[in-house]
Amino acid sequence: MTELEGFTSIIKKYDGIGNKSKLIEIINNKLRSVKDGSVYCFKNFAVRYSESKRNSFSNTVLSLSKLQKYDHIPLIICLVTRSENKLFIANSTFLIKISHSSKELTSTNIKGSFNGSDILKSFNGISNSRNNILELFAYHIEIGFNGNLERLVEATNNIVPTGTKYEVDSSILDNILNAPTRAFEFSQSGHEKELKDDLDQRLKKYEDKILIASHIENINIRGRLIEYLICGDDDDIKARLVKEIEDEYSNLPRFRTDNSLGDYTKTFGTTISETDIKTKIMIQSSNPKAYNLDKFLKFLSIDNTVFLFYFIGIDAKQNVNTTLVSVFQKDLVRSTFIHGHWSGRNSRGTAQFDGNTIHRLILNPINNIDIQFSKDFLQRLIEM
Repeated sequence: MTELEGFTSIIKKYDGIGNKSKLIEIINNKLRSVKDGSVYCFKNFAVRYSESKRNSFSNTVLSLSKLQKYDHIPLIICLVTRSENKLFIANSTFLIKISHSSKELTSTNIKGSFNGSDILKSFNGISNSRNNILELFAYHIEIGFNGNLERLVEATNNIVPTGTKYEVDSSILDNILNAPTRAFEFSQSGHEKELKDDLDQRLKKYEDKILIASHIENINIRGRLIEYLICGDDDDIKARLVKEIEDEYSNLPRFRTDNSLGDYTKTFGTTISETDIKTKIMIQSSNPKAYNLDKFLKFLSIDNTVFLFYFIGIDAKQNVNTTLVSVFQKDLVRSTFIHGHWSGRNSRGTAQFDGNTIHRLILNPINNIDIQFSKDFLQRLIEM
């Protein structure tokens, strides 16, 4: 039994205790934690206790700056009521806005606190409850605090967001809706095998360094570093990265990865391929970010474009497996989740993949494409 499972078991056992202080005392006698203000820190998660005579609560929970400190692990709110000890996950992905003292909140000035009413009670159809903590955290960990901050600033201060939603008119509609057909034809050609061989060779050159880098806990740094080792075009930066990895990445240099749709562009005749690289640590549960919807549609509006994902799976024994699939791979499309609470911005938002689907595709590569289903998916995105 994991520490979190042990914690949840105690919480269930003492349903109806109705007293926050008594519950904290019981838990502290059974599990070790360190108190940091109002937050109790366990090895792999953190807890903020609250109490209510009702089954819901709207009182202040925590400051945003304190949340930032623990946003890399599950941050759990334990609400002690007269009938049940409720658990909610309250990482930044699951916040609607910041409520108190937040007028000065900006992307560079972390201010304010959030209430219980600011926490989403469901996400992607999953109830925010004690049985779903780790499943929900798998969605959050790939987004992180920085990935949510701009959204929270806009939602909190009613800021009109910069940028504009990509407009799809009749002149480009056919190009977008024909993208699944282009993807199918590309998958049947020898070009896809050529692209996979190219990426595999690039990975093989730095495989030992990539394996070391896979131990970096920060997902964003780990992913960007591995992407650059495979696709980067500056050999001097690569050499320095390799040196720092050999020194246990204690002082990684700054390196740039383009903020474009994919990480690697390759042309086959008149066909332009963009490939995004995702690394999956097979023993960890996470749901990787997929793509920005507006960038996605804008790229597909260009004739002769195909978009693919190169998934790198690293298992507990440091075995590396790779697969290259179209963005329209049937299982990938079916399990793509669109972030609904990003709506209202001048953007369609972002998509996220289901980690279990990625896991299966790495172990059992299959690039089947349902053209009509994919067209229907694109039509829904266009209409957003």
